[in-house]
Amino acid sequence: MFKSISVTAVLVTMSLAPSYANAASLQELNAQSGTFQVPALPYAFNALEPEIDAETMKLHHDKHHKAYVDKLNDALPGNKQDLRTILSQVSRHPPAVRDNAGGHWNHSFFWTILTPDIKNRVVSERLKKEIGKKFGSMENLKKEMITKGTNHFASGWVWLIRNPKKQLEVVATANQDNPLMNTVKERGIPILGIDLWEHAYYLKYKNARAEYLASVWNIVHWSQVDAYDQEATRERASKLAE
Repeated sequence: MFKSISVTAVLVTMSLAPSYANAASLQELNAQSGTFQVPALPYAFNALEPEIDAETMKLHHDKHHKAYVDKLNDALPGNKQDLRTILSQVSRHPPAVRDNAGGHWNHSFFWTILTPDIKNRVVSERLKKEIGKKFGSMENLKKEMITKGTNHFASGWVWLIRNPKKQLEVVATANQDNPLMNTVKERGIPILGIDLWEHAYYLKYKNARAEYLASVWNIVHWSQVDAYDQEATRERASKLAE
């Protein structure tokens, strides 16, 4: 889905995780190379209402995400590296690459972990058990992500990751950084991420970031998160820290 802007490609060309016929793939996301493109949303702009309004989604996807993609292509003319390699070696690149490669990866990921489909908002027993072992309960995980996201200063992202020890962990990153970058302290593979930039919520929620985070929790695509987690846990530990 990440190399094409057609809805057909979203549903057909992505590689599949074992349990979910239409799941997106970290492998596909990471493998983007050449001239980068904005992926199509797998739902209509108004599909996530009332949690996220249509105007915000349209601006966020068509303007903000597109700006990251355009600036990334400008910063990397003739690019031959895949996106995962760029992120894992981002310290070798100028700030424009760090900001815009992160912005492109983060948003491409973000669109996939939201869903209007109620049946996909149910957490699998497998993942619920994993979360329970680490955080005690789903409610505790929700509280930790909302608290960390609310308390994070300025723009950024809050993530649920598999760290290099393959443990679940909640972390936050500044600006458009993400845990795949070799410039961040807490590294790992994201399986869930929520945008903390005001452009993601200000039209509807104004400065009430905590309210926005609680609302987004209602539309998390837990089937997709589970698929990402299965993919992350299969990846060799050394790869997690690259």
